[in-house]
Amino acid sequence: MSRKKRMSKRQAREERRKKIRRRRRKRAAILIAEVLILAVLCVIAYGLFKLDKMDINILNEDKLEAYRDTGPYTNIALFGLDSRNGELDGGVQSDCIMIASINNETNDVKIVSVYRDTLLQQSDGTYEKANSAYNEGGPEAAISLLNRNFDLDIKNYISVNFSALVDVIDALGGIEMDMTAEEAYYSNGYAFETAQVVGKEMIKIPEEAGTQLLDGVHAVGYARIRYTEGMDFKRTERQRVVLQKVAEKAKKADILTLNQIVNEVFPQISTNLTIKDMLGFAANILDYNIVDTTGFPYAVTTDDNVRNHEGAYVVPISLNNNVTQLHQNLFGETDYEPSEKVRQIHNDIVYLTGIEEGSEAIKTTFEGDVHNEGTQ
Repeated sequence: MSRKKRMSKRQAREERRKKIRRRRRKRAAILIAEVLILAVLCVIAYGLFKLDKMDINILNEDKLEAYRDTGPYTNIALFGLDSRNGELDGGVQSDCIMIASINNETNDVKIVSVYRDTLLQQSDGTYEKANSAYNEGGPEAAISLLNRNFDLDIKNYISVNFSALVDVIDALGGIEMDMTAEEAYYSNGYAFETAQVVGKEMIKIPEEAGTQLLDGVHAVGYARIRYTEGMDFKRTERQRVVLQKVAEKAKKADILTLNQIVNEVFPQISTNLTIKDMLGFAANILDYNIVDTTGFPYAVTTDDNVRNHEGAYVVPISLNNNVTQLHQNLFGETDYEPSEKVRQIHNDIVYLTGIEEGSEAIKTTFEGDVHNEGTQ
């Protein structure tokens, strides 16, 4: 056989080997792609399975009374419910009302507690305590109350009951809290009732000052204390401290702990956040930082002589000024001008209470807040 023919056969064999290698690489690439796609689908399916445990509540956005877009901020209403029988969507008081404002450009988060007894305009135009809105109309009415009275654009909410918070804190191994002896005493008292509501055992903590590791029922008990100096105003500060400590510890939790929280807690949460929303928050969870917490309204007093009303109310001293400062603190809007609606509510509150700008404010800010800045 001539040299030329031998070369031709070798070239042919080499070409066949190259084709075989190319086909194998192509099959391998297809296999890898299929595996990756399957993995992604499994993750999505797992996430959907977990999210399916939640009470997803579709709200009528036309009834939320969102005022105007606040720009690069996502504002979410957080409600802690005095729910003894698992109610999530109304018929119970929202004893904890917070607004979480997320700056989407910096991932900074600011938390504002709205005092539950604040005299505010309800959906029907009457005036009652802020926490009555959830009881009467569920999250839709409670969100619209915040938007109507404060010129906000809230469209999403998350509601939890006692049991959910207890389970989260227990799954995280508890949270450390600096407490006075008085707070430890009352924490035991509230923890006893909380344990009965959620069906857990309560073991008393030492009733002494210092740092203590609190389990779920004691942490919730601590957040419910209102019989110390500062009364309900101090209680909202405790709630914000508990929320911040839970957030900090959750960011450090391993996947097994987070999975346990999802399994136990998701069925006890009501929200209207979409899957897309939740995946977006999850992607940035480690970057979020709570940089500011405070109570609202900033300048208030109490009044038990509200015209045509019975009981004691928290009354904003100039709702106009309070809303202006809220927009400055949350969104950096200097010289914000409240809407005509807010100005009308301001006038109604003055008429009902006789409390005008310049009235003496009571103390509502405490050392536990990340940032204490008010108009008092």
